[in-house]
Amino acid sequence: QLQFVESGGGLVQPGGSLRLSCATSGFTFSSYIMSWYRQAPGKEREWVASISNNSNGRTYADSVKGRSTISRDNAKNTVYLQMNSLKPEDTAVYYCNARRGLTLYWGQGTQVNVSS
Repeated sequence: QLQFVESGGGLVQPGGSLRLSCATSGFTFSSYIMSWYRQAPGKEREWVASISNNSNGRTYADSVKGRSTISRDNAKNTVYLQMNSLKPEDTAVYYCNARRGLTLYWGQGTQVNVSS
């Protein structure tokens, strides 16, 4: 059974940090490119970062580059997003995503609120 459990979201002050986690099961995690997306209120979902199946390739949206690090642990079937120097515009629901070819899976999302 396919399962995504995202955690680590919450309320944080500007300049703070959060580490999001997405624990998965039900598919061959190590064969999939894993990504994080986010969707702010009233806006379309946007890509944040991706990591290749063996962690050799990592890419970031310009909006988070230099402030965020995506990582994965294939032994734990889990992908992470470390976010630093958070800004109010980082407020959104963050979703993890698994992709292999045309196969695409989504998590249920975790809310991140950046506010003083």
